[in-house]
Amino acid sequence: MCAATVAHPVIPPGRPVRPTLGFDAALLLQAQGVRLAIFDVDGCLTDGRILIGADGEAEKAFNTLDGHGIKLLARGGITPVVLTGRDSPGVRRRCADLGVTEALFGVHDKLAAAAALLARLGVDWSELAVIGDDWPDLPLMTRCAFACAPAQAHAEVRAVAHHVTAVPGGQGAAREFCDLLLMAAGRYAGLLHGHLTTLDGASA
Repeated sequence: MCAATVAHPVIPPGRPVRPTLGFDAALLLQAQGVRLAIFDVDGCLTDGRILIGADGEAEKAFNTLDGHGIKLLARGGITPVVLTGRDSPGVRRRCADLGVTEALFGVHDKLAAAAALLARLGVDWSELAVIGDDWPDLPLMTRCAFACAPAQAHAEVRAVAHHVTAVPGGQGAAREFCDLLLMAAGRYAGLLHGHLTTLDGASA
């Protein structure tokens, strides 16, 4: 009795994909050399709203585009850091899900916290990028190599940013920040092409 023939799945070749996203050359030059990127949470990774549940716990909504961008950033050789003035189980869970190993919660003095972090990691301020939306982020944004603000950020924050995103926080602003940094680092196209064969672009 002959063994049944097992049919192997056939995967056709995909269509060529070329990067369509682009940023101003001067902007990319400003962002070159970044090794570490700091993300504020409220207003950058979220839309800034804080929903208080019946149990008193704060609930926040995160964007999957932003999350994948943070994963790509790490794969591209740039360390993502979450630095936030608030603390909540939800934010800690989100960081864990994204594999963010450098995260500082409940920080009252962001400048001191960032300075200590940079010293510990051996990173210079000239190798730091920051995305922030409000006054507590200004000490970092006025000292880092590349400062980014979401579209809805406070006017004073937008004024000091090298780049203001096209969309608000919680709606892809952090992903735009990540894409820009990856493009400046020369890693964007390779990571994109890696996704044509594997879900997470592991071959990139």
